[in-house]
Amino acid sequence: MVILERSDFSKLFKLLKEQGYQIIGPTVQNEAIVYDELDSPEDLPVGVLDEQSGGHYSLKQTRESHLFSYVVGPTSWKRFLHLAELTLWTAKKDGDKLHIQAENSKAPRYAFLGVRACELAAIDIQDRVFLQGEYIDPHYQKRRSNIFTIAVNCTRPGGACFCSSMNTGPKAKQGFDLSLTEVYRKSQHYFVLESGSKKGEALLAALNAPAAEETQIAEADRALEKSAEKMGKEMPVEGLKEVLERHFEHPYWEEIAKRCLNCANCTMVCPTCFCTTVEDVTDLTGDVASRVRRWDSCFTVDFSYIHGGSIRASGMSRYRQWMTHKLARWQDQFDVNGCVGCGRCITWCPVGIDITEEAAAFRKIDKKARKRQKKLAS
Repeated sequence: MVILERSDFSKLFKLLKEQGYQIIGPTVQNEAIVYDELDSPEDLPVGVLDEQSGGHYSLKQTRESHLFSYVVGPTSWKRFLHLAELTLWTAKKDGDKLHIQAENSKAPRYAFLGVRACELAAIDIQDRVFLQGEYIDPHYQKRRSNIFTIAVNCTRPGGACFCSSMNTGPKAKQGFDLSLTEVYRKSQHYFVLESGSKKGEALLAALNAPAAEETQIAEADRALEKSAEKMGKEMPVEGLKEVLERHFEHPYWEEIAKRCLNCANCTMVCPTCFCTTVEDVTDLTGDVASRVRRWDSCFTVDFSYIHGGSIRASGMSRYRQWMTHKLARWQDQFDVNGCVGCGRCITWCPVGIDITEEAAAFRKIDKKARKRQKKLAS
């Protein structure tokens, strides 16, 4: 481990640029923290804090100079790996001939700066979806192989965070090239850097930074321990899959549906959702046609449409599909939960529906049902 002083943080940017990376990281746009191209450390959310709760998000500018005291915003790294819109191929008419050109653009060389532990887990989940099994997505594969990942350990959890429950944070344990923990005190401001790959080791060597002292590492560890104890939410997952499956037809789903707007916000901000639709479009002359893949959501009526109608026509069935897929059926498909505890779906739900509260509600329903069954059996 090495120490990088705040005054030397620009060296990291310089090295990444010299190695041909386009740096993508957190910055403030339209009163939210989003991921976009960065030119220098001053583009980061310097001194910015965020407040998050059900249906609420706001930023507060302070006079401090910390760089990573926010949590996560409405965008995720998914938008750079699993594109929101992708032209798969284009067909052009040339007299009696038809020329088809597949999408073959060069993948950008990105350095992701500021990836939280929960987001590393989300990227790992998408890797399972797109890179494992019989069918591999070549577009995702091409972009994914060109990424340098710099994780940031969370020392200040948000009001909607529950990564500790999902065992995905607040400390990044794997899936990164470099990880850093920010230590900010009035008299000290430095970063503890750790490598997680050979590429990371090479960059650390190029930084030529001093080795971290035991006291500095201990200070960073204490900050992470406090963070784990201050999560805004919790959602114990042991046995939750079976609880949801036992109560698939329970009327409480209708109670949730009365509040749900079916706006699809939760799926759009989710870092693991991967549903898409495909559309064929032509130009006005009819000489050029393209097949375009776009993000879609299980909350739209058309998503489950087959000949004769939609399989999930009611809002209740669509919310149930989303929650049971995340916390139950995802395990059947990919051997992992589809939720990483980032809390985005809670924050960006216009009516503040909280997946942790709904999971707790079903646990109570299950407890009462089992108690009643036990009483009847005796």
